[in-house]
Amino acid sequence: MNGKNRTDVKIGLKVSIVLKEHQRTGKLTEGIVKNILTNSQNHPHGIKVRLESGEVGRVKDIFEFDES
Repeated sequence: MNGKNRTDVKIGLKVSIVLKEHQRTGKLTEGIVKNILTNSQNHPHGIKVRLESGEVGRVKDIFEFDES
């Protein structure tokens, strides 16, 4: 799974995103997906999401959860 395919990004998943102002440095911000903002099925720079904290950025990593 990666952040470039919309089908991999789900509301409630823990992800790391790069904020617009951190695109040059690549600094990542972690949080829980509240809304998926990209309508297309994929995006070369990552699917744009809003975190529960209100921050908006493109998904770089998706964290796997073991629900056992």
